[in-house]
Amino acid sequence: MFSVTSMPSTTSVLSTYTTFAAGAMLLRTVINEVQTITSQFIPQKLQDKILATIGGLLGNLPNSQMTLIIDERSGLSVNEIYQASEIYLSTRIAPSIEQLKVSKAPSQNNFSVTINRGEKLIDEFEGIKLRWEFCCTETKSTHHDCEDYSSSTEVSEHRSIQLSFHKTYREKVLSTYLPYVVDRSKAIQEERKVVKLHALGNFNEEYNAGPWGSVIFDHPSTFDTLAMDPKLKEELIDDLDRFVRRKEFYRRVGKAWKRGYLLYGPPGTGKSSLIAAMANYLKFDIYDLELTHLHSNSELRRLLVSTANRSILVIEDIDCSIELKDREFGGGNPNDSQLTLSGLLNFIDGLWSSCGDERIIVFTTNYKDKLDPALLRPGRMDMHIHMSYCTPGGFKILASNYLGIKTHRFFDKIEASIREVEVTPAEIAEELMKSEDTDMVLGGLVAFLKNKKQMDCNAGVNVEETKEVNEQEK
Repeated sequence: MFSVTSMPSTTSVLSTYTTFAAGAMLLRTVINEVQTITSQFIPQKLQDKILATIGGLLGNLPNSQMTLIIDERSGLSVNEIYQASEIYLSTRIAPSIEQLKVSKAPSQNNFSVTINRGEKLIDEFEGIKLRWEFCCTETKSTHHDCEDYSSSTEVSEHRSIQLSFHKTYREKVLSTYLPYVVDRSKAIQEERKVVKLHALGNFNEEYNAGPWGSVIFDHPSTFDTLAMDPKLKEELIDDLDRFVRRKEFYRRVGKAWKRGYLLYGPPGTGKSSLIAAMANYLKFDIYDLELTHLHSNSELRRLLVSTANRSILVIEDIDCSIELKDREFGGGNPNDSQLTLSGLLNFIDGLWSSCGDERIIVFTTNYKDKLDPALLRPGRMDMHIHMSYCTPGGFKILASNYLGIKTHRFFDKIEASIREVEVTPAEIAEELMKSEDTDMVLGGLVAFLKNKKQMDCNAGVNVEETKEVNEQEK
């Protein structure tokens, strides 16, 4: 039975507490002195090794482990840590792993090997043992259509990577190990770099990038094979080189690290080939954006933030791909596209344009004069490149590419005709593919240019006659 008389007095309690506090302070002082002496006589690497050993011994104790959850996506954008981890771990696969995923695109030379979900991988960094695990959960959601009383079920995947280690090393993992993983993955990615072409839709099951699907971009076009004015080509290459090396310059002047190019000219003058040459030269992925698939400005912003850095965003035939409403647009049929010119301008040069680094935006059009002047000013389309009809210099490049020759007795006649006739590089290339006999091909090209010149003359005469008739009728 508990008795009040058995309780210790207040004086004895205070005395015991004082003794305990004094002992704790003495113990703390001793530990600090030992740590100071240890840091003076024991090398840092050996200290880390000792701590790692102690951490390993204590690793099995309850609540001693910490786990970092690395989701595949961070909001609307791709999580850079997830991508870096996936690339890094592909080089750390141990023989103990039981399940691997292997894939190979037709244009790839090597297999792509990744760890299957549920598998665990052990890594070691400066004496720290870390455990990686790939996780994937499926979520089903049902959507009901009130108009036709139907319902559909969609299955979505949530992918993540779990990184576990002893709590002691939390700061070191966050400040040293993860940055090391990111830097190492960039080096690996640069070694393996394969340019990809992205479009809206998940049409490749092995690749999940939100709203974008991708395929290997194996276009052979390069600046060497491009039938383009040599001086203009050199200016473009210099502009691209200057852009990629000026990260600090863009930050210092307060501009988003992006560059806009407008390619304009008649059909068949090589606009798409130039985009392919730019991507192959820079090793940048291409995002092909069709505005006709978009319904609102918010959807456009969502697509922007889901594109990767070091990429080229392409909007082809901007003059006819969609009829953009003006900035004061309001009302209209709600089923029509609500994408506005101001939304597109904000996407190119507004606040949302800063969501990403080292990006190139390319517009193409056959009719530059049809575009709104607001799209054309510097800061939106910084460099305007006129893709003109074929020149004598362009013809020589095509002859070298298709026939493997630098000169021929027909060259002077062909070059003289090209100066007088508006002919596209695509038309010249088609004529050069009609035979493997050089004399026959070039002779056919001479005849083709002669006929085209005659047709142009006849068309000109018809236009003049029509004008005269119209004037007489007036």
